[in-house]
Parts: sequence; C-alpha cells; structure tokens
Amino acid sequence: MIKAVFIDIDGTLLRSDHTVSNLTIQTIKQLQEKNVLVVLASARPLHGILPISKTVGLETAPTISLNGSYIAQNNKVIFKSAIPTDITMALHKSVLPYGITTIYYQENKWFAEAASQYTFNEQKITDVPVTIQPLAQTIEQWNQENTGPNKIMMIADADTIQIMQKALEPLFGKTLNMLTSKPIFLEAMQKDASKAKAVAQLIQEYHITTDEIITIGDNFNDMEMIGMAGTGVAMGNAPDAVKSVAKYVTDTNNNDGVAKAIQHFLKQWF
Repeated sequence: MIKAVFIDIDGTLLRSDHTVSNLTIQTIKQLQEKNVLVVLASARPLHGILPISKTVGLETAPTISLNGSYIAQNNKVIFKSAIPTDITMALHKSVLPYGITTIYYQENKWFAEAASQYTFNEQKITDVPVTIQPLAQTIEQWNQENTGPNKIMMIADADTIQIMQKALEPLFGKTLNMLTSKPIFLEAMQKDASKAKAVAQLIQEYHITTDEIITIGDNFNDMEMIGMAGTGVAMGNAPDAVKSVAKYVTDTNNNDGVAKAIQHFLKQWF
C-alpha cells in the first residue's frame, strides 16, 4: 500500500511554462484525501518552493529543499546541513579559472559575488533578494554565526559543467555530493545531504517503508531517490541514465506525467 509520494518540481511537477496542470493538482488533492503523505523534493531553496506548495495545496506538508540539505515544515526546521566555510572557499578557488556563476544558498538567504543572467533568472522564482558581495565577506558572516551554505550551485554551459565536474570529483568527492539538476547546474551539498537521504529521514519519522513510497523525478539529482523507492518513477523527459534506475517511466512533464504515474499505480482511487 502506498503511504507517501515524493515529487521533484522542475521538469517533473512543473510544465515548461512553470505551471502545474489542473489534473496534477486534482490528483495530489485526491492523494491527500486518502491520507497519503505528499512531499515536494527540489533543488530549489525553500522560498522558491512555497508558492508552488500553495498552488498544489501542500502548504503544511514537509518540504525537501536544496537537494535535501534543508527540510522544513510549517516554519519549523526538520533538518539542515551546512558545508564548512573552509571547504566552501576551497571549492570557490577551484572553480575560479572556469569563469562561472556561483550561487551560495544558506537557509532562506542566497548570495553571489556578482550579478549575472543566471542570478537574474533565479531571482524570478523568489521574493528574497540575492545578496551581492565578495565571498570572503559572506564567509566572515557565516563564521561569526557558526554556519555555512546548505548548497552551492555552479552555473555554466553544459560542456563546461561536464569538464568541471570531472575535475572537482577527485578534489571534493569525499566531502561533498556533487550532482547536476540540469545540464547547466552543478550542485554541491554535504555528504549527509541528498534527496534520497531526506526521503529516508522523513519516512522513518512517519513509520513508512521504502516499499510504501512513490518517488518521481527527471534528472541526475533524482536518481538515488528514484532508485531507493519501491516504486521509483522517471519522467518521460528524463535522460536515459535516469530512466534506467526507475521501476516505471511515465509521460513528460508537459503531458501530465506526474498525474499519469500516480493514477497508474493507484488505479483504485481514480
């Protein structure tokens, strides 16, 4: 029996125009009426998820943000994991030669050293303004607060991201999870933070087993989450490598893939 459904947002729940279909909204509502836990699990920061949570009626549900490094519910923090500032600065120095945009997310704040088209695009999804300042200044603040970034996002063209990921893995692979959420996004979190680990933590708290969950996603940062579930679903628009770990491949995000997957496995309710 399915007791929980975990859904990625971009490329999964959202269509290409950043809207959610009425069929998907209604399907999520019906899951809630059957007391199924529905959780959004995204690389987005929490402030970039909450408007979507409201759209689909999940304002009071747990929310997995920043690829599992920040979990919250009703303004209460359930879990957070911060990258140490020395590792943050070391990563920063390693990517400087690539001339990329790097964004640092810390709880409900986000920082960058310079504005770019990428920071402008990210600003569109949140009302929280980006803080533009030298990383050394940001790190000084974090050191005073005994904290650090929950996630570091490196943005460049897809070829540069592939080259950079291969170069960074030997340097930081033992301390950081580094995954792509889109071909142009390379995201770094602490080793104890991932969508799969966040799912595992929440289902333990709700006394749910992996055989009782559906996970749905479309990209490489969703692979572990998809692979761990009794019913792991890849979107039709997912790369082949992501589809290869899924139990089921549904339709695309532009063609009600989330609703179709849920209705396929829970026919008795629809």
